[in-house]
Amino acid sequence: MFSFHKTIDVVTLFHKANSPASIRVHTLLKQLSAQVCAAATEDQASDHSEQTKTQRSQFELDVTEEAPTEDQLRSMLEYVGVNNAGKVIKGATDEQDAIRKLRSDKNAFERPFTVDWSNGNAVAGANESEILKLIEALPKNK
Repeated sequence: MFSFHKTIDVVTLFHKANSPASIRVHTLLKQLSAQVCAAATEDQASDHSEQTKTQRSQFELDVTEEAPTEDQLRSMLEYVGVNNAGKVIKGATDEQDAIRKLRSDKNAFERPFTVDWSNGNAVAGANESEILKLIEALPKNK
């Protein structure tokens, strides 16, 4: 019999290495990812029944210092709402303005920015409680 395994969701952090806020978000995401991996290893090593195993959100952390592509930017604006374009691209008022500003200045992209591509969620900035909500909203794995 064949069984299909769910692929692990990818969470991307658009990071700026010299930004204290971005460093905090990077550290938080690394810790969350490591905790999930450690917990999954413990579950595999233990002899608990299926009913007692807790479900956990597993994710792969992708960290990049590059600005997003235009297609990525469109998706990100969709996830946070176009009315929040200024939180994604400095001074942007809408999607077209954001794209135009990104084309002319890659540094206009605001970091940190955390994206769950598979589930269409994103957090602009370093709001740790919002980032935790994003991670907790990931589909659970057994």
